[in-house]
Amino acid sequence: MSVITDFNQLDLAKQYTYSDYLSWRFQERVELIRGWVFKMSPAPNVRHQRITGFIFNEVYNHLRGNSCQVFTAPFDVRLPLPPHKVKGAKIDTVVQPDIVVICDPGKLDEQGCIGAPDLVVEILSPGNTRREMKDKLTLYQNAGVQEYWVVDPEHEFIIIYSHNEAGAYIGSVPFTEGDLLTSKVLSDFQMDVESIFVSPKH
Repeated sequence: MSVITDFNQLDLAKQYTYSDYLSWRFQERVELIRGWVFKMSPAPNVRHQRITGFIFNEVYNHLRGNSCQVFTAPFDVRLPLPPHKVKGAKIDTVVQPDIVVICDPGKLDEQGCIGAPDLVVEILSPGNTRREMKDKLTLYQNAGVQEYWVVDPEHEFIIIYSHNEAGAYIGSVPFTEGDLLTSKVLSDFQMDVESIFVSPKH
C-alpha cells in the first residue's frame, strides 16, 4: 500500500477503508464516512476550544470513580455501520467527535474506539453546521450512539438526541440560558447551560 503524504493525492471519487486511512501522512484532518473522505474544518477557534474544555471538564469530574471514560478530539471513533458487525468488519467509517463517553472498555484499543460510544458531543463550527445537524445525526443514530449532543455556540443552545422505542433519534427542546442540562446516559449529571457559553472577563 502506497503512503499518501498530501491530501491532494486522494481520489475523492473513490471509497477508502480504515486501513487506507492509517497510511495517510498529511496534516489535514479528515473523517471517513462509509468510505467517503470528508475534510474537517480548520483548527477550532478559541471559543470552540473553550466550550469543549468546559464540557469535558464537567463530564470528566462527574465520571470520577466511574467505569465510563471521556475523551476529546483528535480521537478516532470507528463505526461499523449496518449491515456490518463490530467484530471482523471492514471498517469504512472513522470520525473524530469533539467529545465522546465510552462505558464499555472492550471498545477501546490503542487506536481509539471501535463501535458506538455511549455519548457523542459535537460543537458546531462555521461551515459544518449542515453536516453536524444532518449527516452526523443520521450516522450516529444508525451506529447506535445512545445520546448525541449538538452544541450551537452562535445561538447558545444545546439539543440532545436519544433513541425512541423504534430506534430513531428524538430531539429534546433546546437547553438554553437558565436551564440545567441533564443526560440519560450520565446518571445524576447536571450542567448549567449559561456557564458553557460565558466568556472569561479580562
